[in-house]
Amino acid sequence: MTKQRLLSLAIGAALVLTAATAGAQGPPAYGPGITLDQARKVMAGAEAEAKKNNWPVVITILDSGGNLVMTHRLDGAQFGSVEVAREKAYSAVAFRRPTKVFEDLVAQGGANMRLLRLSGASPLDGGLPIMIDGKIAGGIGVSGVTGAQDAQIGRAGVDALK
Repeated sequence: MTKQRLLSLAIGAALVLTAATAGAQGPPAYGPGITLDQARKVMAGAEAEAKKNNWPVVITILDSGGNLVMTHRLDGAQFGSVEVAREKAYSAVAFRRPTKVFEDLVAQGGANMRLLRLSGASPLDGGLPIMIDGKIAGGIGVSGVTGAQDAQIGRAGVDALK
């Protein structure tokens, strides 16, 4: 075995052990999908945050099965953000974690760059799971400004449900 292959195996093993240790409790379970009334509350909170800051974004909410519940494209938002917001919301539901996790791992480089080929995983901040009674009921994805600002809007939406 070459040094390169041994190093790759060692990095891979370290990533697996780190993930197993960090997630010893496991990711949250899926619950019933978010209702339309609940999604409206999330959307209202997110939209209020975006408007307060004059940020033209697209906000998408999916249920726990990754199905579209609603999308809003605020005035002035680029149409490219429609798909990006959906992808962020999908990633948050499919992988049961905020997309910031993937963004941070990719930013570290090295073996983490393989995440760019992980189908359905958005490496862009702004996707968050929506939790109800400790279970994933859906996800919110926001796109149109910086990743941190997108996440701020998403967090305001999630917080509006509490």
